Amino acid sequence: MITTDVVIIGAGHNGLVCAAYLLQRGLGVTLLEKREVPGGAATTEALMPELSPQFRFNRCAIDHEFIFLGPVLQELNLAQYGLEYLFCDPSVFCPGLDGQAFMSYRSLSKTCAHIAEYSPRDGEKYRQFVNYWTDLLNAVQPAFNAPPQALLDLALNYGWDNLKSVLAIAGSKTKALDFIRTMIGSPEDVLNEWFDSERVKAPLARLCSEIGAPPSQKGSSSGMMMVAMRHGEGIARPKGGTGSLTDALVKLVQAQGGKILTDQTVKRVLVENNQAIGVEVASGEQYRAKKGVISNIDARRLFLQLVEPGALAKVDQNLGERLERRTVNNNEAILKIDCAVSGLPHFTAMVGAEDLTGTILIADSVRHVEEAHALIALGQIPDANPSLYLDIPTVLDPTMAPPGKHTLWIEFFAPYRIAGLEGTGLMGTGWTNELKEKVADRVIDKLTDYAPNLKSLIIGRRVESPAELAQRLGSYSGNVYHLDMSLDQMMFLRPLPEIANYQTPIKNLYLTGAGTHPGGSISGMPGRNCARVFLKQQRRFW
Repeated sequence: MITTDVVIIGAGHNGLVCAAYLLQRGLGVTLLEKREVPGGAATTEALMPELSPQFRFNRCAIDHEFIFLGPVLQELNLAQYGLEYLFCDPSVFCPGLDGQAFMSYRSLSKTCAHIAEYSPRDGEKYRQFVNYWTDLLNAVQPAFNAPPQALLDLALNYGWDNLKSVLAIAGSKTKALDFIRTMIGSPEDVLNEWFDSERVKAPLARLCSEIGAPPSQKGSSSGMMMVAMRHGEGIARPKGGTGSLTDALVKLVQAQGGKILTDQTVKRVLVENNQAIGVEVASGEQYRAKKGVISNIDARRLFLQLVEPGALAKVDQNLGERLERRTVNNNEAILKIDCAVSGLPHFTAMVGAEDLTGTILIADSVRHVEEAHALIALGQIPDANPSLYLDIPTVLDPTMAPPGKHTLWIEFFAPYRIAGLEGTGLMGTGWTNELKEKVADRVIDKLTDYAPNLKSLIIGRRVESPAELAQRLGSYSGNVYHLDMSLDQMMFLRPLPEIANYQTPIKNLYLTGAGTHPGGSISGMPGRNCARVFLKQQRRFW
């Protein structure tokens, strides 16, 4: 039996961020990670060593935006531990089959000028659109960096600039009502209100749908903030891949005396007298926690698989059923294709290699994006005409491949459970090796419509099905966000109102990670916010 102050289940980036803040306050911390490497969804690995170990691939997260909306990078001084960000400019390239393309640059003015070349009205409306969502982002940003039910903390985060943005968004009756209508409406409705050109609407719909919902879904328009984030702070990638963020956090944690133990699958949370006292791993080893246990995995798995039903029922008879029936996952997951390529794909709509610096979107129309997400809700694979999110990280960062070679990162939304194939394949999802390769073939076929030379460049590829991704990350239904990022499961409602403030009814058992406020993506905010709540409970104010 090993004893420490705090045990953290999972060494994803939020668990590492949380550990760093606790270690700064003198607490002893041990993180237990089920995989052979820390990082969770934030790793960069050599997936094709038979070709070359120099081919390095981001296993899940790649484009970083939200982390620049909080103070984690500065407060933890991660640059000191080797973290360097490379910014993407242009940030979006969406080629069309007609040889034309939508381009988005970090400069709003440059982007508007580009749009005005084919739609002067949309060029001006885009400026107004981004300014509106930038104000909205600035108005809600303080809420991201505070526990969602801590009103004093929230109030203290607001400065005059934030208040000015609040007034710009909701400073009159008409503005406030328009804001409410926008938030409960759908992205498709919002885009049709603002723009005429499908060339503008389609890529914006695809970006917004990154939260895992079709453009027609009411209450999901908050994803439009991701459009605004492409300007201003911009999007960036750590030099060396997303795993470089994890590497910096690992160095920091270890430098402060924290322990990170890999190949340690937690099987049970130990509860005595309604209080978490530690965990037991698959080997039978127990890790006792003098002050608390923090879970970086989703609340559903924590309470329905790791906490004994009797222990949970003693403190809350309803929580287990509410997690089972009320938290929503819409069956949308990711089929990931990683390719090693001998040179750069040439898209017929591109001007030069710099066009490929940022995100490449395959989105021909809003309807195209709609089908790519709506079919998943029916358990169907939308591979007949796939809409895609691509990156070629080696354009910006040549260190991730052998000289002259590149890597291609393809994200394809797909159902976790395939209708009609239930009970077959990996974990009963219907996914088999043969099926995933056939789907990947169709995805590559779609890409060659835009980049005809692509197939001749591929020298190696690795396909990970939604079921394999779920197995690797331990995510419920393959949801990388732990649960859907829908309006009814955000802020003080995430994952449920009674456990939204990182605390649970079991004393000394806490939550962090993508399933807590403010949600998924690379930000470190759930880890930081959880640490603040934990430290206040320890009467260590900061």
